[in-house]
Amino acid sequence: MSEIVNQIADATGIDPGLAEKALGMMLGFLEKEGDDAAVQKMIAAIPGAAELISEHAGDGGGGFLSGLAGGGIMGLGQQLMGAGLGMGEITALARQTIAVAKQYAGEETVDQVVASIPGLGQFI
Repeated sequence: MSEIVNQIADATGIDPGLAEKALGMMLGFLEKEGDDAAVQKMIAAIPGAAELISEHAGDGGGGFLSGLAGGGIMGLGQQLMGAGLGMGEITALARQTIAVAKQYAGEETVDQVVASIPGLGQFI
């Protein structure tokens, strides 16, 4: 997973520690909000993704979005801004996360995940 985090950090100019945390949060969001079958296939294909989600996005019992009013894509944005990222960095990180997911899980699977989450397509 460190190779993936470094790839994303280099591409976005974000500190690797923050990139790791944000990646875990984004993958956790996809796991919570996306099409179950497609998301599970995607997470299984990305080395270390399940562990990263567990570390940074909670245990699946509500996770990091449980305390946010509204949750969803806006809740994720609020959480990432709270971690110190600006909108431009969040957009760059989202695009890189999707690009990496496509490298490992394939375009069709990742496109299915993105299409299953209302509003996500406009951010990537």
